[in-house]
Amino acid sequence: MPVKKKIPMSKSAEKRNVSEVSRAADGKNGQTARRTPASGKTASAGRSEPEPSQMESFEEGMRLFHARQFQQARDSFLPAMRGPDRTVAHRAGLQVRMCEQRLGSAGLVLNTPEEHYNYAITMINSRDLASAQKHLRAALDADQSADHVLYALAVCQCLNGDLQPAYENLKRAIDLQPRNRLAARQDPDFAGMAEHQAFSRLLYPDKKN
Repeated sequence: MPVKKKIPMSKSAEKRNVSEVSRAADGKNGQTARRTPASGKTASAGRSEPEPSQMESFEEGMRLFHARQFQQARDSFLPAMRGPDRTVAHRAGLQVRMCEQRLGSAGLVLNTPEEHYNYAITMINSRDLASAQKHLRAALDADQSADHVLYALAVCQCLNGDLQPAYENLKRAIDLQPRNRLAARQDPDFAGMAEHQAFSRLLYPDKKN
């Protein structure tokens, strides 16, 4: 959940590399960036504005950053951090952290599950895995069926060496949104589980031994 994450989807890695994480809605990237699988939200009825591209989000974030509108800049850098271009995703992740440093003493107030998720992705990219898990669990408390959050939590746990809970949460994410299986196959943050038979069967259920 590439800087996943890894990953990024119905919501699913990046969340991330964070890593993680573009979103995996197209099934082309794991996370990450980190990662994160794409959101499961569907477009609302009627006309809607097209979402900005990864580079457009990054450039808008830079404009806002130079205008010292750090909260708005951070909100623009977050989707850029989950885009398919890993160089742009990495730069966006750095800018997110700079925005948060500028926000400084005012503190970062996270109110919604998505805000907790987005912040967790930056923590995964920074390898602050304890903080990432804290915010991912806060997001899950509000929505147990958020497959992209479960995916990012699995990424976080795998990176931390907690392979059994990582497997269980990844399985839940795949059960909720099968596209997460393809995202996980392509997600380098799951390399630590590559030799485990249960993980291999989860990702390649049709593969014969």
